[in-house]
Amino acid sequence: MNRNLLAGMLVALPSVMMGQTALDAFSISQSDLRGSARFMSMGGAFTALGGDISTLNQNPGGIGVYRSSDIGVTLDVTFQSGKFNAGVGSTSRNHTNVACNNFGYIGTVNLGSNSIMPFFNWGVSYSRAASFDRRFRGSFGKIDTSLSNFVADNTNRTFLDNGGIPPQQMQFVQGSDYNPYWDNYNGNPYAPWLSTLMYTAGAINPLSANSTTYDGLYNYQNSSAVADIEVEEKGHIDEYSIDFGGNISNTVFWGIGFGITDVEFRSRSYYTENIDNAMVLASAYDGGTVTGTADYTLANYKHIWGSGFNFKAGVILKPINEFRIGIAVHTPTYYNLSYEGSGQVGYFYDSPEYTQPVSGTAVTDDQYMREFDWKCRTPWRLMVGAAGVIGGRAIISADYEYRASNDIKVQDYDGNDYRDVNGDIKNYYKATNIMRLGLEYRVTPQFSVRAGYSYESSPVTTTAMTGYTTNGQAIDANYVYTSGPDDTETQPSYSFDKSTQYITCGLGYRYKNVYADLAYVHRHRSSKFNAFSNYNEFGTDHYVPAPTGKVSDDNNSLVLTVGVRF
Repeated sequence: MNRNLLAGMLVALPSVMMGQTALDAFSISQSDLRGSARFMSMGGAFTALGGDISTLNQNPGGIGVYRSSDIGVTLDVTFQSGKFNAGVGSTSRNHTNVACNNFGYIGTVNLGSNSIMPFFNWGVSYSRAASFDRRFRGSFGKIDTSLSNFVADNTNRTFLDNGGIPPQQMQFVQGSDYNPYWDNYNGNPYAPWLSTLMYTAGAINPLSANSTTYDGLYNYQNSSAVADIEVEEKGHIDEYSIDFGGNISNTVFWGIGFGITDVEFRSRSYYTENIDNAMVLASAYDGGTVTGTADYTLANYKHIWGSGFNFKAGVILKPINEFRIGIAVHTPTYYNLSYEGSGQVGYFYDSPEYTQPVSGTAVTDDQYMREFDWKCRTPWRLMVGAAGVIGGRAIISADYEYRASNDIKVQDYDGNDYRDVNGDIKNYYKATNIMRLGLEYRVTPQFSVRAGYSYESSPVTTTAMTGYTTNGQAIDANYVYTSGPDDTETQPSYSFDKSTQYITCGLGYRYKNVYADLAYVHRHRSSKFNAFSNYNEFGTDHYVPAPTGKVSDDNNSLVLTVGVRF
């Protein structure tokens, strides 16, 4: 299959309505270690420190530490490497991004003789809270099942109580206005879009002309197959913050903040299978199959965008000059979002019984283009931290953050809960724990060196990560739903993140009112990639594991902040 041609077709394909999932909701709830160079070089451990523009997005109480105004801008260059390994050697994709990830202004108002609250401060900032940029590709090598078998199995189970899905329900009828993606068939519910797409492409086939039981292309006794994947994700979450704060008797520093966020996420994915001794459709349609070869690529495009808002509040306590305690609370971000996407299958089948090969492209229908709107509420966040000054020249700081990743909520545009999606969130995700450590040593009054470390635990439950549970001797697949509440998503693949680690260091220089900070940030994150979900085969209950691989993201960033305090 010519993947470049398929990619070009996918770019040109108009978008149609698709359905959001628990995986999408989690994706837009993430945040990265981003901010000023000083903030990042100390691992983001600023909950108890304050005095940096980045604290507007972390602990608003940090604005109360200021005694002079501050304006600063941060630029970074990130060298990204995505590596995929499924046991047949690793494949890397590298690219470089240049961005302005933070700038802001903090103004101070000296209240003069007011000894109780000597300063009242305010600030505005822009920060790139998260980047979705990731690219990887690779091969699974030999696989022991097929995406087509997975889709056939799911099709067999759908509407089983109503007699299953007849082939006519997923079939375009030439000269008819019937559209299987949008129209009911004899009053039956809509068939899953992935089933309709794969049926149209000849990748799932009924056992007989009117059967509601389907086979995939892979014959477990005779077939052999290999598979390849390619994924490209782009986008960001940006936050614009407005904070107010002050201090009480130079002992309690307080702040409140309001954040406006916007999210932009795009992904393109390609999954290709080459199957020998495949069960391809008989050339003269009679509902049966013949032995041949199958080569097909499933391509998907997804686009999520929207905006939201949140509130933050925090305090920093300084009982003595050498020690500080900080605490901050972030409300959820309340998003209004839109979603669109498309899917298509390019296919090539051949058999000794064919007079000529069969090839073509099947696409999700775009005749009735719609925009699908939905709402998402991200989790609450709680941060606590402590910082101490040693010998007047060294600072050590430690933070802990609790993020309730399993408390994400998804609703339709009218505010009605998607109960199934919210249930999936609780099944797939758990609370995330984040630890941050930072060190700074002032070598001279002008020059400082810094180091930091941050660890974020995996947000994924054990059953979701392993993909199965055991019940005595039986193995039950932990089915991961990627089709959304309306079964209109055609991308069966997904990734679950394991832990994320940051190792950081940096330098700082001050000359009168001007400062310049430089940071180096290394981020390592590993994820488990599933081409589709594990399943228990229809009729036999035989456990079938899907092809999986490990995705490793290793990003190295050089970050520069320059600013003036006055």
